[in-house]
Amino acid sequence: MKRTSRDIRTANRFQVLRQIIAASPTSRQELAAATGLSLATVATLVGELLDLGLITEVGFEDSAGGRPRGLVAVNASGGTLIGVDLAETYVRVELFDLALNVLARAEEGMRPGDSRPEQVVRHVATAVGSVVARAGAEGARVLGAGVSVPGQVDRDTGVCEYAPNFDWHDVPLLDLLAGHIAHPLYLDNPLRACAVAELWSGAARGHGDAVVVNLGTGVGAGLILGGGVHRGVSNSAGEWGHTTLVLDGRPCHCGDRGCVEAYTGAPGIMLNLRELSPDSPLLHPGDQTATIDALARGVRAGDPVATAVLRHTARCLGAGVADLVNLFNPEVVVLSSWVAAAFGEPLLEEVRAAVTRHALRRPLAATRIVLSPIPTDPVCLGAATFALEGALQSAGRGTRTRAPGVRR
Repeated sequence: MKRTSRDIRTANRFQVLRQIIAASPTSRQELAAATGLSLATVATLVGELLDLGLITEVGFEDSAGGRPRGLVAVNASGGTLIGVDLAETYVRVELFDLALNVLARAEEGMRPGDSRPEQVVRHVATAVGSVVARAGAEGARVLGAGVSVPGQVDRDTGVCEYAPNFDWHDVPLLDLLAGHIAHPLYLDNPLRACAVAELWSGAARGHGDAVVVNLGTGVGAGLILGGGVHRGVSNSAGEWGHTTLVLDGRPCHCGDRGCVEAYTGAPGIMLNLRELSPDSPLLHPGDQTATIDALARGVRAGDPVATAVLRHTARCLGAGVADLVNLFNPEVVVLSSWVAAAFGEPLLEEVRAAVTRHALRRPLAATRIVLSPIPTDPVCLGAATFALEGALQSAGRGTRTRAPGVRR
């Protein structure tokens, strides 16, 4: 799809605000140098962000032999953002200020069988109400709530078209949520949420081409190409977890066999453990989080079974990541989400070694593979930035009419 002048202006507005959040306080001249935009363009965009109350003037700095330069900074207290991480086993909600600092968080557990849409919506509404009340934000300006739901999502209609782990088909999720949450709502999935989080606040900031590998119950890859999130023609790009790793291999939730996710998602890792050591005390049947945490502790303690499971999982993951390196030639590959965070550096080292065995030398030489540096839930942070981007897009239209994917 051809980008319009409005698309380019919106992308530039995102870029300038990202840099201000990263480097507050900063001058217009420093913003121009960091973004590659002209000083005149930066001055115009800064003026728009000031008018929106997202940034503020904070004084001057001396310049070498010239007039003092005006400084701007993010207006952290100018509003709040809600990020919702709707996963197969929990609903986690975090409230952020405009500097993307966490103000409050809440979590609702999800038991097997709790996945009917009306049940999930109640969990989300309860957690959203909890963080807003806990931060005393009832009277504050809430710019919106971003909601990340696993599966294939139509952002424009707010419909979750297919979520295999919930067995959802064409669920009008935003319409259901709008009956309980009175803020603008923005829907997408964890692949995009993790990618946007890394672009705004993590390892992909300042990079034009990056891949964010989301390792949780499900597995996928958020793609940042040419400085922006790549969504594909039907918002389905990044379903790398459902590419084939083993012909005629394990069955996958998607209905196929041998998918990357079947070997590297949390249920797949549990099966790796069960196949290696069926009676292992590390295995907690029916509890993904407890099993992954036990394995991670075992790896740190030098447990041979846990170490063998990690190495087998990393071999499978590394082969898949090598495909991403060969296909997209990114500057950075980020291992993100809760499984990556649990295993940490031992997983990173094993994956790097496996990628080295499988990737082509030239693209690999240009790629760094890192863990996500984001200290909070990257899916919540990314979902909150959906709301921030949505507010900026709405402002760019110069109207208060409903933005795509928004329920007011």
